[in-house]
Amino acid sequence: MSMKRVLFYALLSLTSLGLAGAGGIFALYLWASQDLPSITKVSDYRPPQVTTVYARDGSVMGYFFREKRFLVNIEQMPPHLPMAFLAAEDARFFKHPGIDLKAIMRAFLKNLLSGSPREGGSTITQQVVKRLLLTPERSYERKLKEAILAYRLEKYLTKEQVLYIYLNQIYLGNSSYGVEAAARTYFAKHVEELTLAESAVLAGLPKAPSRNNPFAEPENIKERQEWVLGRMLREGFISREEYDKALAQPLVYRSLPDPSWSVGSWYLEEVRRQLLAYFTEENVRNKKIPLDMSTHDPSRSPEERSATPYEERVVYEAGLHVYTAMDPVHQRAAETALRAGLHDACQRRGWLGPLQKLPPDAFAGFLSKASFSPQDLENANWVKGLVTAVNRAGAEIALGERYRGYIDIRTMGWARTPNTNISPEAAGRVADAAKVLAVGDVVWVSAVGAEGTANPVSRPFRPGDKNGPEKAYSAAEATPENPIPLCLEQMPDLQGAVASIDVASGDLVAIAGGYAFSPESQFNRATQAKRQPGSSFKPIVYSAALDHGLTAGSILLDAPFVLPASAGSKLWRPGNFDGKFLGPILLRTALAKSRNLCTVRVAQQIGMPAIVERAKKLGIPGDIPDVLAVSLGSYEATPQAMAEAYTAFANKGMRIKPRIIREVQDCWQHSLVAFDPDIQEAVSEQNAFIMATLLKEVVNAGTAARARVLGRPVAGKTGTSNDERDAWFIGFSPYLVTSVYVGYDNNSPMGRMETGGRAALPIFIRYRQTVDPLYPPQDFSVPPGISFSQVDAQTGYLAGAGSRETYFLPFMAGTAPHLVTGKPLERGDDDLRVVEEWMKQIY
Repeated sequence: MSMKRVLFYALLSLTSLGLAGAGGIFALYLWASQDLPSITKVSDYRPPQVTTVYARDGSVMGYFFREKRFLVNIEQMPPHLPMAFLAAEDARFFKHPGIDLKAIMRAFLKNLLSGSPREGGSTITQQVVKRLLLTPERSYERKLKEAILAYRLEKYLTKEQVLYIYLNQIYLGNSSYGVEAAARTYFAKHVEELTLAESAVLAGLPKAPSRNNPFAEPENIKERQEWVLGRMLREGFISREEYDKALAQPLVYRSLPDPSWSVGSWYLEEVRRQLLAYFTEENVRNKKIPLDMSTHDPSRSPEERSATPYEERVVYEAGLHVYTAMDPVHQRAAETALRAGLHDACQRRGWLGPLQKLPPDAFAGFLSKASFSPQDLENANWVKGLVTAVNRAGAEIALGERYRGYIDIRTMGWARTPNTNISPEAAGRVADAAKVLAVGDVVWVSAVGAEGTANPVSRPFRPGDKNGPEKAYSAAEATPENPIPLCLEQMPDLQGAVASIDVASGDLVAIAGGYAFSPESQFNRATQAKRQPGSSFKPIVYSAALDHGLTAGSILLDAPFVLPASAGSKLWRPGNFDGKFLGPILLRTALAKSRNLCTVRVAQQIGMPAIVERAKKLGIPGDIPDVLAVSLGSYEATPQAMAEAYTAFANKGMRIKPRIIREVQDCWQHSLVAFDPDIQEAVSEQNAFIMATLLKEVVNAGTAARARVLGRPVAGKTGTSNDERDAWFIGFSPYLVTSVYVGYDNNSPMGRMETGGRAALPIFIRYRQTVDPLYPPQDFSVPPGISFSQVDAQTGYLAGAGSRETYFLPFMAGTAPHLVTGKPLERGDDDLRVVEEWMKQIY
């Protein structure tokens, strides 16, 4: 065979082999291309993001998320951050078409030698495809599909878009997705603040974020950082000077504090509940809210996404910006006041007993585990102590293995055996510590003279308080040789709530729903607990009465009242709290002194339907029965609902249904929906002014006289349900309405004399002492159609020369009395008929 023929057949064979190989590659491509996902899912990149909730002042309240991710544009990142990731993951990123053949061949040879696919050789584009479109399995089939999709993706997106997706999608450990979340987690910074050294740390994390955890393994991540910086230097991304400077920079790892579920936890939970209720798929569609969740989180299949309720995907994945009405100063003050008030009320009830009782052979084990430092008592913190000795004068307490403390009987005089039938005054103070504590008791203790906000304490240091400790507690002065002066503490089993509404804005500025928010206690008593408001319902009755012929100067009868039994109901014999009867008194006095029997007679005179109608106008929800007992507050309502009702008296007759959420924006801070308070006329301006004036008398000379300490115009009403089960005070000024409730969740009696004035009012006062300085002092302005008259307290007529007790009272136009006390009546006088009717009522 000639050489020519040999060459011909060789060339033919090579061509055939080439064609066969190309055909095989093409067939392989066609096979691998089957059922590939669409790359358009990546182009509409909307991963799960953090929803951020803001307070009224713009500070962050907390976050809702499934994956902690904050989207940032490439322009927001320092230039060295993307370059650090490129050096570590894909230095030829801007040179290859989505797949790097050199890297693939290198990985192929290594995997071939190892006998298993251990190295991927993936480009950044391939990593994006793998995370968003494919499964994480390690196989040659998946790698081939990954390469095809990566090539296609780079024909569809720019390099910058791919890099943007990668840097926001990548998992970097410690629940941090994307570079912004990682910057916050590891360096307490935002991404634009990262230095070159810190950027290299983040770039070293993707390979093994758990093994290179900066908090747990700082040596590992330091080696990784040096490797990344070396790669950046070799690739020409940084200069030698920048390299040396970055290596020399000390690395300090710390996280931005997460405010979630700290101050404002009750409010944050209410925001979460309202968001879930509002952003249902039906509501979003009907209200045409520009929010599309159909392609959110492309890494999950449509079936996986649909398995999660739509509203949960919105709240936990859409990266919303939620601006609320919560004012941090108000919120902190409300929580602090409520905790202090419940602490005090629970101590008035008595000692509930130790946390546990230990036998002597368990002492050493307990103390060895109870590591204690004097700093643990700072900021008004409580710690657990073990009673090691007790006598009449006090108890010795072991604090860990080295320190000791002592509780003097003078600080635990409150710790009586609980008895709801006896008031604290009648029970007296405990004089023998051995009747309270025993050796082996484990108890909560605080330091005498503690200062801080962690907990209410029994003996805080308050400058200028002559009855308190002489100096503040100092951990630096505590030594193992000298016992630390301590106070006995107990966790309240009593609960309560505060809801406060800013009148001018209609914002619900504070919600405190209980003593402490926790996984075990998330029931928000401010918005969810329906309780009997007792006498705090009476202003609703008297407001209706002013529109049905009665005035502030009307004479009411405070005398026994009996409602006979009728079909389906028993005989009803209400009484006054003090068991006394004052006889004929002014309506003004009846409300200020909270006289039940006067209120029942008013309700009977004007009719319960009028009162039910007024309650509904004032925003009290539900099917209110038109029975006389409702006039004394037997119908249940939430603290927030009662605060809403009183806003009409503070706001010139306009009832405010307050807003909790002011505005919701999407992840790019485009407005989705804004909320305004619902403000409606409930009563006339004149009615509201008279009620505000009368309720100021509750503070000036009635059951809320303690509130005079505030030193500015305040109106309000106390309330106590039967057997002291619920205690209320709802107070207001022209700028702020605050509702306070105290009671047990199981509706047990709180104990004798635990009234609204004793249990709830001090909480209101503590709260208002903190927030009132935010507002200038204001009184209620007198509207047109109001006149004032000096009225005799005995007759209800105009005061005369012989009047001994008089009041300057407001009246609607045409309703002020005309007769003068001491002046003889004349037949035909218009007021004579009123007097005669009153005489019939009494006799």
